[in-house]
Amino acid sequence: MISTNDVKPGMALNLPEGLFSVVDYQHVKPGKGKAFVRMKLKNVETGAVLDRTFRAGENVPRAVINRQDFQFLFRDDMGFHCMNSDTFEQMAVATDLVGDAADYLVEGMTVQLNLFEGQPVGVELPASVELEVTHAEPGVKGDRVSGATKPVTMGTGLVIQAPLFVEEGDVVKVDTRTGDYITRVS
Repeated sequence: MISTNDVKPGMALNLPEGLFSVVDYQHVKPGKGKAFVRMKLKNVETGAVLDRTFRAGENVPRAVINRQDFQFLFRDDMGFHCMNSDTFEQMAVATDLVGDAADYLVEGMTVQLNLFEGQPVGVELPASVELEVTHAEPGVKGDRVSGATKPVTMGTGLVIQAPLFVEEGDVVKVDTRTGDYITRVS
């Protein structure tokens, strides 16, 4: 249990409605009456955001989320299969928990799984990943104005905007937070 006065954004709470991450926190002390705490909470499993108000000093159950490095192995109809790098234990992560991160997962890469009571509740990717371009339209000669881009398709199915000189077979670095092209690796 943790006091609502000690809660900070990013902490996880195990409320009766489910597992929530604190997105925003505001301690309010009105002119008359007792102080209260207003929190914006995001459900870790569904992604739904809700606002909750607690009395100042009220105890709420804190959830301990462990972050461990796992190696992504493969994807099938059961989900995304990952292996603990230390114990070699394999775990299937449901497709809905992976969400948009699926566009950046390449076999063999290391990701961080967020575990609550031994069960995965989320995936954290590195800030950038290297992906191979599988389809790119050729750049038209004379179309080389500064900042010109074209859509290119990665091996994972992700489509990004990249400069005109990027071709099929190139490996490019992509920002996982925004989905933007960073640089060509080879």
